[in-house]
Amino acid sequence: MLNSRKGHLPLIHEIKAPRRLQPASTALHFYQNRQLELYASKEAKRLTLRQLVFFGRSMNEERLLKSANYVRTELPVRIAHRLRDLQALPYVVVTQEGVARVYELYWSAFERLRRHPPITNLAENEKFCKFVKTLLNEHAPVIPNLSLGLSLASPYLSPDKLDTFMRRMLVSRISRRVLAEHHIALSESFSGCGKETDGDPHVGIIFTGLNIKRSVERCAKLLSESPIWQTDPYDEGKPHRRPEVRLEGHLDTAFAYIREHLEYIIFELLKNSMRATHLKHQGEPSLPPIQVTIVAGEHDVGIRISDQGGGLLVAQKHVSIPSDLFSFSHVRNAMRLEDSRLGALRTASLSEHGLRATVDEQVGRWQNVAVKNLDGTGSQTLHQRIGIGLPMSYIYATYFGGSLELVSLDGWGTDVYLRLPKLGTNLEDIEV
Repeated sequence: MLNSRKGHLPLIHEIKAPRRLQPASTALHFYQNRQLELYASKEAKRLTLRQLVFFGRSMNEERLLKSANYVRTELPVRIAHRLRDLQALPYVVVTQEGVARVYELYWSAFERLRRHPPITNLAENEKFCKFVKTLLNEHAPVIPNLSLGLSLASPYLSPDKLDTFMRRMLVSRISRRVLAEHHIALSESFSGCGKETDGDPHVGIIFTGLNIKRSVERCAKLLSESPIWQTDPYDEGKPHRRPEVRLEGHLDTAFAYIREHLEYIIFELLKNSMRATHLKHQGEPSLPPIQVTIVAGEHDVGIRISDQGGGLLVAQKHVSIPSDLFSFSHVRNAMRLEDSRLGALRTASLSEHGLRATVDEQVGRWQNVAVKNLDGTGSQTLHQRIGIGLPMSYIYATYFGGSLELVSLDGWGTDVYLRLPKLGTNLEDIEV
C-alpha cells in the first residue's frame, strides 16, 4: 500500500464511503494527481460585481461564448484549490461522516470540467449550461455534509483552523455558484427565455437597481405568512403571532447587488428576530415591533435590524460572545454538537435536495410541509434548526467586502448591523 506524503489523505478505500458514491476510480486521487497540481498552481481570477455587470450588459454571441469558456476554465481552478484543502486535513477529520462524500463530489466535478471541450457556438453553450446545472444540483448536499463532518471533527481541530477551513470552503462554493448561475442567467436572457424578475432591472443574477425596502418587505411578508409556525400555547391554540416589521431611514435606497444574497441575509436575520421576540413576550397582549433602518452612505449601504427579543447571550446560552454564533466550532458554539442539530444535518445531507442556502428553498420546503399537513400525509409543523443561517449570512455579507455585526443588549434585545458596498468595485473575498 502506498505511504502518505505531504500531509495528504490516506487512500479513499480506507474510508467508509456513503452508499451513493462511486469511488471505484478514486483510490489513487491523492497521489496520481498531476492535473490537480497543475490547476491548483494557478491563481483564481477574482471578479467584481461591476465587472460582471459591465461584461453582461451588452451581450452578443461572441461575448456569451467568451463567458462560457471563462466559466469552463475558471471553475476547475477554484475546485482544485479546495481539493488541496481537503487533502491537507488530518486523517481523523476526513474519516468523519460526510467529508469523504464532499471530496468525491469535488473530484468528479473537477475531472468533468477540466475535460470539457471549448464552447464554440450557441448550441454547445446550451449543452454546457445544462451540464453546469447538473453539477449545481449534484452539489446541493455539500453544505450539510461539510457542516456535519466538520461538526463531528470539531474536537480534533482548533476553533481558528476549523472556522478558517469552513470559510474557505463555503466562500469558494458561493463564488463558483455565482459564476455558474450568472452565465446560465445571461444565456437564458440572450435566448429570450430568462426568468421573470417583477420588472426589476438586472444583468444575469445581479440586480442593478436593487431596492432594499422592497427586499425587506418581501422577506417580512414571507415570514409572516409562513404556514409552519407553531401555535402559541399562551393563546389557546391560536396561530402564532408575528411581530410587525417597521422600516425607517433612506427608504428609496437602491444599489447593484445579487438579490438572492441580500434577501437570504435579511430573511435569516428577521426570522431570528421574530422567533426571539415571540419567545420573550409569550402571553403578553401584543408583541413589540422589529425596527429596520436603512442608510445610504457614500460607499456602502447600511441596514440595522433591532428587536426586543431579550438579547443573544441570555437566549443563546451556548455562546460567550455574539460573534461565536458565526462559528462552526463546538468550542465557540456548543450547539454544534447537539444531537438534534446533528440529526437535522444528517437528514439534509441524505436528501436529494440538499441545502442551497436560499430564501426560495426555505419557502418551498415550508409549502411542502403545509400541503402534507393539509392532505393528512404529514404532521410536521416546524423544520428542525440546523444552525446554518447566521454563519451563511456572515459569509454572504463578507463575500464582496461587506460586514455583519451582532450587538446584544442582554435582557432587552439585539441590534444587527449589516454593511454592503454599493459601488461594486470590491473583488470576491476568496482565498487561493
